[in-house]
Amino acid sequence: MKIAVVDSCIKERHPHVGAVAGGVDFTGAQDWSDRLGHGTAVAGAIREKAPGGELYAVKIFDQRLSTSIETIVRALAWCAEQRMDLVNLSLGTSNESHRPEFERAVAGLTVVSAAGALPGLLNGVIAVAADLDCPRDRFYYRDGVFYSSPYPRLIPGVPPERNLHGSSFAVANLTGFAAQLGGVGDLHAELIRRARA
Repeated sequence: MKIAVVDSCIKERHPHVGAVAGGVDFTGAQDWSDRLGHGTAVAGAIREKAPGGELYAVKIFDQRLSTSIETIVRALAWCAEQRMDLVNLSLGTSNESHRPEFERAVAGLTVVSAAGALPGLLNGVIAVAADLDCPRDRFYYRDGVFYSSPYPRLIPGVPPERNLHGSSFAVANLTGFAAQLGGVGDLHAELIRRARA
């Protein structure tokens, strides 16, 4: 399964990530450094649940976790051209003026993104919210939203609130669960079925 991690890049050979199958840089940085570590942590959460998945680094962040709608649209177009099976988009915006661009950009893609913001508000996008009490090996579904743990992985001996956490990692955890299902026909429906099982 080809999984695009649209983020700050992925540090290849990181112990939580392993090999990266490929990728592209849309920041103009012209290197593969993950200066923020966010994309690597997201990729690690996905890899934990889908060890056989092919991860692709789609770099849209460099020095900070912000980018333009144009950059995101170009990144999603690349994902479509490369026929990615899943697109992890651990981001969101409340700017409604971006809705038409997102609607066009996600068409034909299986995108997992944050609930309550664009593109997670769009039909067909797998919308995910964080639940601090959700076990890391489970997820559930309620009122059109999937809920999963906001922790990429817990470091033993470190209090949970001191570990990395947030909605970005809830999205990544759900992407990992989705990747476990492989090429099922209606992934969204199958995730709902599994969430209720």
